[in-house]
Amino acid sequence: MPRIALLQLESSEDPQQNIKNTKLAISRAVDNGAQIVCTQELFNTPYFCNKQDAKAFDFASEIPGDITKEFSILAQELKVVIVASSFEKRAKGIYHNTAFTIDADGTYLGKYRKMHIPQAPGFWEKFYFTPSTDDYKVFDTKYGKIGVLIGWDQWYPEAARINSLMGADILIYPTSNGWLEEDSQDKRNTQLEAWQTIQKSHSIANGCFLATINRCGKEGKTEFWGSSFIANPFGKIIAQGGEEDQTIVYADINYPEIDSQRCIWPFFKDRRAKSYSNITERFLDEIDEAENKNNSEDKIS
Repeated sequence: MPRIALLQLESSEDPQQNIKNTKLAISRAVDNGAQIVCTQELFNTPYFCNKQDAKAFDFASEIPGDITKEFSILAQELKVVIVASSFEKRAKGIYHNTAFTIDADGTYLGKYRKMHIPQAPGFWEKFYFTPSTDDYKVFDTKYGKIGVLIGWDQWYPEAARINSLMGADILIYPTSNGWLEEDSQDKRNTQLEAWQTIQKSHSIANGCFLATINRCGKEGKTEFWGSSFIANPFGKIIAQGGEEDQTIVYADINYPEIDSQRCIWPFFKDRRAKSYSNITERFLDEIDEAENKNNSEDKIS
């Protein structure tokens, strides 16, 4: 029964200080029994996406690279699995929001690049990030199979389902969710509740554990709402952080619960996979138009 720890931290403008603070938090988590440790989205930088500024591209680095080497050494020393999200420079003009996974023996297992990129006031991510064209990734670690998704990916049930079909026991979402200063309290409550609901639904529909790690603190006009949590396969929150405080959230992952849930609610067994072919269309009127065109051609011929 591995213990997972979520590092809900504030970030400064200094990447090296953020890395130092994160490494100290990882060591503290391991001292408290953690075997899997996960960071928030873009853990070693400020959330620079709150404005569009080309200078922020200087925060990016190669992955794998120096940062993965540094955390591989730490993972091997502490015998801990590390999932961390950072800003990747892939090539000149091509940058990704990327999470990497390191096994408990220090082995770099690979990376996942964020698939869904938002663009909204205070969250100008399309200015910085190229969406992934890679496949979804599940990493087979010493302490379980981990499916990694990032931020805006959390709103897409398709991504969670694919990770689960690939064998993920835990879905892990590093994220940076927050409110803007002008948001009313009612709007804040609604957004937070929706965020919790969609992710709990992923754990229920896929019969797996889910961990979401959100940053906290205020950066510019954005107030990050923390509230990092871990849900079991029935969508019950088994551990959660507060909205404002830096904290480490812990939970013990009881893998037999996955079998129990999937036997009681056999969603995978009862799937009618071939009936879902239309899911690859952006919107179904595209199919209707294509069918109408084909029908017209058939009549003419």
